[in-house]
Amino acid sequence: MFGWIKRRRPAERTLRLRSRGEFGDATRVAFEALAPDVDTFLGQAAYLQLGYFETLGELIATTPELAHKEALSRAAGAALTKHQEIVALIRERGDDPTALMLPFREPLDAFRVATRGRRPQETMLAVHITAGMLDDFYDALSGSYGEIGARVARILQSDDDRQAIVTLIAQAMTLDPELHSLLAMWGRRLVGDTLLIARGALREHILDVAEEEQMEPVFTELLAAHSRRMGAIGFTA
Repeated sequence: MFGWIKRRRPAERTLRLRSRGEFGDATRVAFEALAPDVDTFLGQAAYLQLGYFETLGELIATTPELAHKEALSRAAGAALTKHQEIVALIRERGDDPTALMLPFREPLDAFRVATRGRRPQETMLAVHITAGMLDDFYDALSGSYGEIGARVARILQSDDDRQAIVTLIAQAMTLDPELHSLLAMWGRRLVGDTLLIARGALREHILDVAEEEQMEPVFTELLAAHSRRMGAIGFTA
């Protein structure tokens, strides 16, 4: 569905699922030689956060209620801060952030379009669900990159201020109970596109059976965390 441009990667790398937020301490799964090179990792991670900032900015511009604008602005500000901190790390390494992000602009913009809803609440839910899943996934990837990865993990684990979005969604469903089933179905539909982005972030090659088995526990954890996010809003995944 989405094309990815990959760069040459170092010879050895291990991808580990790190324990954070909604992931259990017992989960430690390694992907052998599947993590992309560090430039790909940083470019994708930086552009994803910029995309969430842009989507939330569009919501702010079209939302009439001042209180709603303020709530959305907190989540937008958190995404922008994460983007800026990853960009600062890229520059610190002597690289050009624009050059690293550019290969992923088209596929990640397509992903944002595919997950934008017809109603503001659908788009809010899309940001909450997809950003949560991909923050988890890129946090898992970060274990492959030593100190650079550890710094990215700290950035991704910082407060995302998306609880304000959950509150707005809950308020909207209170005013219009029919939204509940619609948004629940929308939340479930988001999973497929989001997992495609996660799989596309890995080193590009045809996976063998052993590698598929290594990946399965990580994606199981991503889906479990997604179910908990949905449950916290009152949906079933």
